[in-house]
Parts: sequence; structure tokens; C-alpha cells
Amino acid sequence: MTPKLNIAVMAGGNSSEANISLKSAAQISGWLDSNRFNAYTILVKGNSWTLEHASLGSIPVDKNNFTVDINGELLQFHCALIAIHGTPGENGLLQAYFEMLQIPYTTGGVMNSSVTFNKYYCKELVRETGVNLAKGLLLRRGQKVDVQAILDTLGLPIFVKPNESGSSYGVSKVKQATDLMPAIEKAFAEDKTIILEEFIPGREFTCGVFKYQNGEMIMPVTEIVPEAEFFDYEAKYQNKSKEITPAPIPESLTSAIQQFTSKIYDRLQCRGVVRVDYIVNNDKIYFLEINTVPGMSEASIIPQQVKAMGGNMRQFFTLIINDALNRSRE
Repeated sequence: MTPKLNIAVMAGGNSSEANISLKSAAQISGWLDSNRFNAYTILVKGNSWTLEHASLGSIPVDKNNFTVDINGELLQFHCALIAIHGTPGENGLLQAYFEMLQIPYTTGGVMNSSVTFNKYYCKELVRETGVNLAKGLLLRRGQKVDVQAILDTLGLPIFVKPNESGSSYGVSKVKQATDLMPAIEKAFAEDKTIILEEFIPGREFTCGVFKYQNGEMIMPVTEIVPEAEFFDYEAKYQNKSKEITPAPIPESLTSAIQQFTSKIYDRLQCRGVVRVDYIVNNDKIYFLEINTVPGMSEASIIPQQVKAMGGNMRQFFTLIINDALNRSRE
């Protein structure tokens, strides 16, 4: 009988989305095939890393070699399953740590994670796929803000959001000039650089993709119909949106969105499962952003898309872990 593999499900993190990450981690642990894997939740909070044990409580992780001493027995991990949204799980920091220790992990590499986490530079890289992009401006904290110049360039409404953030915190839709500076300050509370984008009216769609050694899964397209004016934190995590999978759109539009998703995955050198968000206006497809550590709670979109393909999450995560292990042997 093949020995079971120890999987470190990395949870928490240092962003506003730490609680969402914990929900994802709990769900993932329940999905993992218990005949093949031992799932251990590793809670990351600043410099404090602990294994959360059902009966023993919080046990410190030795970050020198990523091991845990459980009553005198040394627990080592075969793979890190990253479920941290925002820093340090989505911006390349954890990826660099695991690279140095030569421990397999389930996301894209250091470059992929750091570039995709920076919305502004990510858009510049995605440009060559041919997808449409909203006009945008980058502001740095401390920079003089010329409100009129912004309005002349982008018009109204304007989306204001943190540039490097894995969440929907700090995001505003500005409809009148007097609201612009408060929205900028709100975004700067989350990040030292922020991005301002023209508002593109249209329908919101998202598409998951996972490419591995012997195949690929380009998932069905989901339409997101938020109760609010855009897919904000509540819409994303508190069921304040309606998600329709597969999206009720012509096959030609589904195919075009899936093709862009595949191209963007390759262009950004993604690994593991990612989700790409779009706005469609008059059949023009606009790239919004990419999620390299998409949410995995029961209500999340990737599980909906896997189910719509006729798959199940247990097999899906077995594929993801095996892919990470295979890549580490290359």
C-alpha cells in the first residue's frame, strides 16, 4: 500500500482576506482524498506559522526546514497547497520560500505570482493576447493627485482599487468628482500603489483554467450578476451575487472567453488552477483581473465550474497535487 502524503494546506495570511482563506482551507481539507493524503492546516499570520491541530491546539512550524515537532515526532510535508489570498500566498513570497526549500507547491511560480498580483503590470503583459483593456492610471502614495487630469483621461464613473491586493477591499466605484479623493484615500489605506480605471458597462464573466502535464481543463464560463453595482467583497464572499454556470451566452462568446483565458494562462506562465475575470460590452471582451489563488469555499466559482463539467473536487485536488509533485521532478 502506497504511504499517504502529508499536505500542508496554507491558510490565513496577512491581508484583509485571511478569514476567507481559512474557510477555503477547511473546505479543501474536507475535499482531499483521505486514502491518499493527510491534510494539515498551517496558519500563517505575520511571522507566526502554526499547525492547527484538532486535539493539541497550535503547534509552531520550524521555518528553517518547514517541519513540525508533534510530541517528539518530526512531521515533514510532501506538498504545500496554497490557499492564502493576498500576501504572502498570492504575491510570490511563499512561492520563493518553498522554492528555496525545494518543497512542491500548487500555484504558479515566483515570477507568475508577483506579476499577476500587480494589477497594472499584469495588464501590460496581458495586452499582447489581444484582449481589450480598460484605460487605467497608476498612482503612488505621496504623489500629487490632479483630479481634473484624471477626469479628463478616464471620465466618470471611475473604478479606484488597490494595485497589489488579493481582495475586493478598498475598491470604489466613483460616480461624481467630489467622491474621487475619498475613494483614492480608501484605496491607499490598503496599498501604497493604486490603480484607477475607466468604467466599462457590460456583463461580468469569469472562467477557470487548469493545465497540467497530460491535459488541460478550460472550464465553463460563469456569468456574475451582483446585487451591488459591481463584484465587491459582499458579492464575492457573502452570496450577494447570482452566479450562472454555464453562462447563458452564445457558444461563440463562450469560446472566445475560453480562448482568451487559455492564452492569458500561458502568457503569464501560470500553474495550478486560476480564474480570469472579464467584462463584455457589445461583444468586446475586456480583461478585468486574474485570481491565481481563487476562493475554494463551497459557494466559490471554481467548484461550481468543476461541477458543471461533471467533475468532483476530490479528483480535482488529487490532480492539482499530482501536478505540483510532477513539476517538482522536472
